[in-house]
Amino acid sequence: MRNGKWVRLLAYVTGSVNQELLLQNEYLAAENRILRTKLPARLRLTNPERVTLAEIGKRVGRKALRDIACVAKPDTILVWYRKLIAQKFDGSRHRQYPGRPRIDEKLAALIVRMARDNSGWGYDRIVGALANLGHTVSDQTVGNVLRRHGIAPAPQRGRTMSWRDFLAAHMNVLAGADFFTVEVLKWRGLVTYYVLFFIHLETRRITIAGITRHPDGEWMEQIARSATQETWGYLNRCRYVLHDRDKKFSASFRSVLAGAGVKPIMLPAKSPNLKAYASYCTSCKPCTTFSGKRRRLASLTPCALRGGLSPGSSYSQSSRSLNG
Repeated sequence: MRNGKWVRLLAYVTGSVNQELLLQNEYLAAENRILRTKLPARLRLTNPERVTLAEIGKRVGRKALRDIACVAKPDTILVWYRKLIAQKFDGSRHRQYPGRPRIDEKLAALIVRMARDNSGWGYDRIVGALANLGHTVSDQTVGNVLRRHGIAPAPQRGRTMSWRDFLAAHMNVLAGADFFTVEVLKWRGLVTYYVLFFIHLETRRITIAGITRHPDGEWMEQIARSATQETWGYLNRCRYVLHDRDKKFSASFRSVLAGAGVKPIMLPAKSPNLKAYASYCTSCKPCTTFSGKRRRLASLTPCALRGGLSPGSSYSQSSRSLNG
């Protein structure tokens, strides 16, 4: 008798609780439908949100999801659950890195350096050079590294070279030529003198080639012949001379240099950075002196020479060239 009373009491309590839960669920379902109408047509859920809905939706079941699911269709929610189960056994938790690891940064830098310093080396040649140093890589790896750094294969790399790479590869045989002007105060007034100088780019050694008031074609030809003398010419070890598009560098001046084995390279218009070393040397301080060889020598020396730009005796060498 006592057991029957407890059973009826338990059934009453359980029924009231179930009824309350049903009412709450009905209210939440209605509220979700109202809120769903206010939201955009498609919601973008994050992966953790999909995992949460998939776990609960599996326990609810497909039939119940048809009545309450508003964010996605029941089939979609169950697909999320199947993907969640599949990820448990795909081994992703034990992976230390995504995909194949990259090679060491130092080795990649070595590959890039070999390709830039040797424009004719292909992938196989670089692989062989690395093998001599104790590094084992494939030609495909070398190609991937070079593509990441924007370096073309060997045939294209040999035909195209940046200005920076050209200067670095030919620094010891490159010279720059340029003019700067000074105003010399004489008894009759200011007189403009044109000073032509050459600078060896590797050693920064500067030589004043000549000083004149009228740098015409004949004077430039004589300067070119003197600069390319076999015994004491200061362009003997140079193969290229960089100069701007000044008309003073006439065709005859260029032909004399080319005949002596020195190739003149005319730079594009409005490109002072392509001969930055020579352009820096022409940044002279204003200086005027009275007529006189010793005083005029000081006025014609640019500030780069006064500061000792070139290692060694750049000023004294320029003085000897001027006096000679």
